[in-house]
Amino acid sequence: MSDDALTRPQLKTPRAAAIAGLVFSVLLIAAIWLLRISVPADPQEPGAWLRTNAYTVALGLNLIPFAGIAFLWFIGVLRDRLGQLEDRFFATVFLGSGLLFLGMLFVASAILGGILTAFAAKPEELIGSATFQFARAAVYATVNIYMVKMAGVFMITTSTIALYTAIAPRWLAILGYALALLLLFGGYYISWSFLIFPMWVVLISVCILAEDFRARTRPCI
Repeated sequence: MSDDALTRPQLKTPRAAAIAGLVFSVLLIAAIWLLRISVPADPQEPGAWLRTNAYTVALGLNLIPFAGIAFLWFIGVLRDRLGQLEDRFFATVFLGSGLLFLGMLFVASAILGGILTAFAAKPEELIGSATFQFARAAVYATVNIYMVKMAGVFMITTSTIALYTAIAPRWLAILGYALALLLLFGGYYISWSFLIFPMWVVLISVCILAEDFRARTRPCI
């Protein structure tokens, strides 16, 4: 028997998606927490946090690439689990919204990392400058307007796929719709609203793990 025949079934197990979802959620929640306690919510603040919280911000930014890798794995394994049940329309929106969310997450992180690098090079010239204000506003708009909306679209398409294919409980799909609408229309106004997305992924991952455990412990007849 070839090595592919031995390893491929293990890569297809629902546990792979669940573990990837949990890793993504934990890392993203930790990164968001570190950034939110270090960077003021007001995009027009002058940048005094750079003098005291630059290390904490850098730590949060370093977690984001690993969260992104886990999220890609989560998307890939979910699509593999759907198999022939995957609808082309919903699959396109599912994959597209997930990749757009991830791309904007990386762009916002790169801009914020650029602010840290510029501050390390010329701290006195950066704080309060027009360049800093532009970069800070770009990060704020990318995260709180565009990226949150893509997270909501991803939740809606994933919930729709879950309803039609039963890859997750029906109640979780309905909850996904409600939380996605909250992100789409109220995320800009609610502080810490972005935590809704990784926490919802935690719920999906836990449900997948529970279903996988029940399937493995179910007696064969």
